[in-house]
Amino acid sequence: MLTVLFGVLAGIGFGLLAVTVRSALARGGDPEVGAIVMGTVALAVDVVLAAAFGNLGTVHPGDLWPFVLIGALVPGASQILFIQSVRLAGPSRAAIMIGVAPLVSALLAIAFLGEPIQVGLVIGTVIIVAGGAFLVAERSRPKEFQAIGIAIALACAVMFGIRDNLVREAQTHRHPPPLVATAASLLGACLTLLVYLLVVRRRELRERLRPSLRPFVPAGLTLGAAYAFLVEALAHGRVTIVAPLNATQSIFAVVFAAIIVGRAELIGRRTVIAGLLIVVGGALIGATR
Repeated sequence: MLTVLFGVLAGIGFGLLAVTVRSALARGGDPEVGAIVMGTVALAVDVVLAAAFGNLGTVHPGDLWPFVLIGALVPGASQILFIQSVRLAGPSRAAIMIGVAPLVSALLAIAFLGEPIQVGLVIGTVIIVAGGAFLVAERSRPKEFQAIGIAIALACAVMFGIRDNLVREAQTHRHPPPLVATAASLLGACLTLLVYLLVVRRRELRERLRPSLRPFVPAGLTLGAAYAFLVEALAHGRVTIVAPLNATQSIFAVVFAAIIVGRAELIGRRTVIAGLLIVVGGALIGATR
């Protein structure tokens, strides 16, 4: 029951995250500097949660390093790509493509963990591909839309599929409280983003930080909550259950975009069908693994 609850809450949170990122960009926030703002705010949220509810007395520092390394990949390196995908493709379309993560997770498990190929995987893959076809074939798109944003979102989905398997594997062999593991992952993310910005954008970092700070704070709060829900879900249940529930972010992003962004997102019938097909395909893959 807790697995389902936390998985759905993670889907809601990550669906809302795509929209809050879009709002931050519309207010003039810098995509790459915004990533470190989001990560830092999310880290602060989860440190407070871990201190309050994380049972710190049972924590062994040696159990946390895998989560720091996982966080360097996701949401560290992936955060820059995620923000760019939202900027280029829009929140609903980026989130729909990220919804293919359960397929990626299943394929990785087959390739590297020896899981057998199930009929549900084949059928789910066909449904997901059909959803992608609907998204590619849609005619009405925002004027700012660029197809490269869909490709970047797909790269994020690959990274998220890797993350789901790594987190679950780490939770199997090491048992830190989920909230503490979340904070460790976000610490790894922040360190990665900070190193990147100091190397690539050092001269303009201070100049771009202030305009990006306030716009990206809501996104950081959302990321902190969503990531805590996701790690809690993975700590209570299998990736095969959690990944499809988290993939409902595709539909929640469409709903939130329609409510918050409105007509500018140009959400049509094909967009909604694409989101539904990808969520259904992911759920079928998860249910039959």
